[in-house]
Amino acid sequence: MTFRGKPPGSGSGEMSQRTAALRPTIALAPDQAAKARALRRKGLDPEAIAERFAVPVEEVEKALVQMRSRRPETTRGTLNVTLAAHRLVLSERQGDEPLWQTMDQLLDELLRLRALAGPRRPRKAKAAGEPLPGLLE
Repeated sequence: MTFRGKPPGSGSGEMSQRTAALRPTIALAPDQAAKARALRRKGLDPEAIAERFAVPVEEVEKALVQMRSRRPETTRGTLNVTLAAHRLVLSERQGDEPLWQTMDQLLDELLRLRALAGPRRPRKAKAAGEPLPGLLE
């Protein structure tokens, strides 16, 4: 049994429709707003960009506030685990492969080893009120 996760979809980095709906309207078309951001990255000040598009400076500033900055690690790479488990996953990572791929490989290895070990007993459910290991010991 090989564990194969599903890689992120093509639109996984795009803004959600809900977030877009909450943003203020801008007097620039989306392609003009993108061009304004590109001009700002090249060093033009907002006033010069506003003159270029013949719109008020406030409208250009709204477009510039929405600029995205590059992140060294995507949010998809966040693991909701303990710090020790996070360090383990990062130590198993090969080069700069995506974390989802590392997790797939670790889970695949775990499932293969369990299959070789034979049948297992099901885990016993914790009783209500029983402390979690490591928290209140």
